[in-house]
Amino acid sequence: MCQLLGMNCNVPTDICFSFEGFSARGGVTDHHSDGWGIAFFEGKGCRLFIDAKSTLESPVAELVKRYPIRSMNVIAHIRKATQGTVALENCHPFKRELWGRYWIFAHNGDLKNFYPKLAGPFEPVGTTDSERAFCYLLENLRREFPAGQPDSEHLYEKLAALAAEIGEHGEFNFLLSNGERLYARCATNLCYIVRKAPFCTAHLVDQDVSVDFSQVTTPEDRVAVIATKPLTDNETWDVIQPGELIGFYMGEAVLGLVKHST
Repeated sequence: MCQLLGMNCNVPTDICFSFEGFSARGGVTDHHSDGWGIAFFEGKGCRLFIDAKSTLESPVAELVKRYPIRSMNVIAHIRKATQGTVALENCHPFKRELWGRYWIFAHNGDLKNFYPKLAGPFEPVGTTDSERAFCYLLENLRREFPAGQPDSEHLYEKLAALAAEIGEHGEFNFLLSNGERLYARCATNLCYIVRKAPFCTAHLVDQDVSVDFSQVTTPEDRVAVIATKPLTDNETWDVIQPGELIGFYMGEAVLGLVKHST
């Protein structure tokens, strides 16, 4: 199973602590060694780093661990290939433009017999079911809302319906963001935590590393972290139920907990 990691905040925040534990799942505490990637939004811009090497071997992963890039929306992925070769073009997250904004997508799961006809501007570059699903999502959003991005409620409802449709083909856990909101959809495994005042010390599951967030935050900070499995062993993580899509904004779950079929 691939691994997903997302972060949505109300102030620009670095993800170094979470990524330290997450990256260990690329060959130390788990066996996801078929590539990885991470995307950081900065306003309407987006920094995207991908590598076909594992996080254990990738010098780019070391850069991300040591370089505190601050962002309000981050999506990361560690790949265990089920469809498509181990190659750079098949590494998540994937990036496309829609309505004048970049969209970032990462998927965990395996979609069977999913080869939709794509007649719009979005076509896969690689050979994964994940990129096909991303292109299908964006093509349908563009067709549904030709005048531009809709309000958050209508966008959420359409995303939930499309996720349920695609999910009929198999496991469809995903993270999706346009730099404003981050959407997390669970099919089998996904959880999240919202860190806010009063902050405490957190300890990683995958590394013997702790951080006292009260020393590196302000009382107004709010950070939501989403992951396939909990990253810390001394905090309470909320489990997203199969079929649920949650929208995060400014470090809070603001849309969702509406269950659709998996």
